Amino acid sequence: MKLSKLLEKLNIETLPSELENYEVKDICADSRKAAEGTVFVCIKGAVSDGHDYALSAYGKGCRVFIAQRELSLPCDASVIITENTRIALAEMSQRFFGDPSKEIKVIGVTGTKGKTTVAHIIYHILNSNGIKAGYIGTNGIMFDGKFFETVNTTPESYDLARYMRKMLDNGVKYLVLEVSSQAIYLDRIHNMQFESCVFTNLSPDHIGENEHPSFEHYRDSKARLFSEYSPRVAIYNADEEASEYMMSSCASAKFSYSVKGCGDICAENVKYYRDGGRLGVSFEIKVGEKLSQRVNLPLPGDFNVSNALAATAVCIGAGVTIENIAKALSSVTLKGRFEIVDALPYATFIIDYAHNALSLRSVLSVLRAYEPRRLICVFGSVGGRTQMRRAELGKVAGEMCDFCVITSDNPDNEPPEQIMDDIAAAFGEDSCPYVKIASRREAVLYAVREAGRGDIVLFAGKGHEDYQLICGKREYFSERETIIEGAFSMLLGR
Repeated sequence: MKLSKLLEKLNIETLPSELENYEVKDICADSRKAAEGTVFVCIKGAVSDGHDYALSAYGKGCRVFIAQRELSLPCDASVIITENTRIALAEMSQRFFGDPSKEIKVIGVTGTKGKTTVAHIIYHILNSNGIKAGYIGTNGIMFDGKFFETVNTTPESYDLARYMRKMLDNGVKYLVLEVSSQAIYLDRIHNMQFESCVFTNLSPDHIGENEHPSFEHYRDSKARLFSEYSPRVAIYNADEEASEYMMSSCASAKFSYSVKGCGDICAENVKYYRDGGRLGVSFEIKVGEKLSQRVNLPLPGDFNVSNALAATAVCIGAGVTIENIAKALSSVTLKGRFEIVDALPYATFIIDYAHNALSLRSVLSVLRAYEPRRLICVFGSVGGRTQMRRAELGKVAGEMCDFCVITSDNPDNEPPEQIMDDIAAAFGEDSCPYVKIASRREAVLYAVREAGRGDIVLFAGKGHEDYQLICGKREYFSERETIIEGAFSMLLGR
C-alpha cells in the first residue's frame, strides 16, 4: 500500500515528493521487527520510548519513520512528524488491513471485574449456535480453532487490526473484545467501530506509577468507550452504582441487566448447587414480561449470574433465542476463572485469577456460601511491585479462610521469602493458621494432600497463566496439571 494512502487521515501537511509513491510492505512499532519497506512508528511507552530505538530500526533497513519529534538519523531516512504517534499507528493499521472493524461486528466488554468471563461466555454462546465468533483478551486470541498469546488484555492497535483481518479471512462474523482502560487511554482502539459494548462494574484498580494517575482518570477512560465510540447498543449492569455515570454521556440505545430485578433482563429464583466437587448456580432468566427460561450455570456465585445476564443480553441482540442461550450456558467453561479441576471425588479444587484484595474477598465470599467443611486458600503476590497489595491479600485471606498456604506468584527478581513475609505480616491473632512454602509447585501439592472430605481449596492469583516469572524468565508451570498430579498420587496412596 502507498504511504500517501496510509497517511490520509493524519493531516500530514507536507509529504516529501519522493514518498508520494513509496510502497509500504508493513508497519511496526517494535524495532526488532523492522525491515526494508516497513514504516517504523515511534511509540512512547511507560518504560521505554520508541524514539530511542529508531536508529536500531534504521539498521534493519527501515527508512521511513513516524515520530513526535525530530530524530537523529542518517540523511537517507525520512521522518514524518505527527502530534500523536499512537493515533497514527491506529489509523495506519486500520487502513493497512482494509478497515476490518467496519466489516466485523465488534462486541466490546469493559469493567473492573468480569470482562474475561463475560467475553468468554459471549464467545461460547455465539459459536455454540453456529455464529462464528473470535475472542481477544486476557486469555489470548481465539478463532476458528486457532490460538495466539497476547501480552496485554487489549493488544496494540496494529495487532488488533491484523487479527481482525485474519478473523474475517476465516469467516468470523463477530469479535468479542476485552477493552481495558489502558487500551482506551493509550488509543489502542482508536477509530474502531463497535456493534455493542458492555459495562460490568467499577472499583479502584490499575492506579499508580505507569498506570492511571487517579481513580477518576481510570473511571473516565472506561467511560470514553460509551461516550466517544458510539456503539450501536450499550449494555450495562443496573445493579452497579457507577452505571449511571458511565451511561450519562452515551447516545447509544441502552439495555440493562440485573440480578436484583431492576433491569431489562433479570435473574429470578437463584439457587446455589454443589454436585460432588462441582459448584454452580441455577436461575431463571426473565426478559421483559414474556420470555422466561431456567438455566443451570456451572460457574458459582451471584456475580457469575450477572456475567451470564450480560452475555445473554448481547447474544439476544445477535439473534440467538433464549432457549439456545440457556442450553449454551449449561456447558460453559472458562480457563482460570473459577475453573473447577476434577481431581478428587471428596474435595473441590478451584483455580482463579483473583490477585487483589477486592477480587479475593469476592471469590472467598462466594465459596463460603457453599458451606465447605474447610475453606483453604493457596496464594502469593507478584514480585517487584504490589507491596501494598500484599498486606491487603493477607488480611482478607486470614479473616475469611480456615487455612492458608502462602507461596510464590511470579516473584521475578524479588526473593519469594520477602514477599511471603510481607503477606504473613498481615495475619494477626484472630487470623486462620497458615504455612509458607516458597515453591508454588510444592505449595499446590501440599494443599492437595491436606484437602479433606467437603473441603474447598482455592488456588488464587495464577488463573489462566501457565508459567512462573522467576528472575526475568518465564518458567513453565501449570497449576491444573500440578493439582491432577497431586491427586493422582493421593489416589495411588503415595
